[in-house]
Amino acid sequence: MTETTSTPTRWRGLDLGTRVVGYDERDAVLYALAVGARATDLDLVFEDRLRVLPTFALTLAQWAPDALGALGAFDTKTALHGSQSLDVLAPLPRSGEISMSARVGEVWDKGRAAVFEVVVESDYFVATWSLFAPGAGGFGGDRGPSAPFAPEGDPTVVGTLTTDPDQAALYRLTGDRHHIHIDPDAAARIGQPRPILHGLCTLAATTLPLADLLGAHPADLKTLSGRFAAPVFPGDTAQVRAWGDATGARFDVTTDGGAVLNGGHASFA
Repeated sequence: MTETTSTPTRWRGLDLGTRVVGYDERDAVLYALAVGARATDLDLVFEDRLRVLPTFALTLAQWAPDALGALGAFDTKTALHGSQSLDVLAPLPRSGEISMSARVGEVWDKGRAAVFEVVVESDYFVATWSLFAPGAGGFGGDRGPSAPFAPEGDPTVVGTLTTDPDQAALYRLTGDRHHIHIDPDAAARIGQPRPILHGLCTLAATTLPLADLLGAHPADLKTLSGRFAAPVFPGDTAQVRAWGDATGARFDVTTDGGAVLNGGHASFA
């Protein structure tokens, strides 16, 4: 197939609009609890000391990839969240309203699939979703960047990510209520033995032990990216490995079944 205006590339550069999303301290605290903060993490869960986790931005901006799916760019029943990045420009306020603009970035041709990038920009962050759409490739477009090479040598630090059996049920309350995260029948329809944890929950939850391993605070996150390799099930325990330090570290996350996040990179202020 040759690349024409009828291919997925017609979505490249599409303006998805601007939206103002409001939240309060309760929302920020609920989010922190949903990604693994504990009652003892007072600056994440106590309004008098509250610092908002930067990854909370990803829940505020979730409307943008949802909007592209609603326009029919890809089949929302089969599309997968391939990877995610977040660049923090300024700390999120404890409460208020955030104005965001969204657009479609690149559209890559992976052969059997297309990858759509959705970019959301605000005064506080830039977030990019990469959405993998099976069956939409083969239109003659650029394949885009390859997956990053795995780090060489022994990791600088190794730690543990412990998820809670009820974590997906709690994280749903932050906005993503897809049935595969709560309903066993819905999970079975996508070939999973039970409901799976949200990918963005796994990514955000990883930043808590990762920050601790690197001697940083999770609210000081500056950049974050990672590729979703396999689902995590609520209650799973995973190993977090990192190469580098707080100014810049590569990382991955693995369970007994193999890698669940790879190609990760994070830095903290």
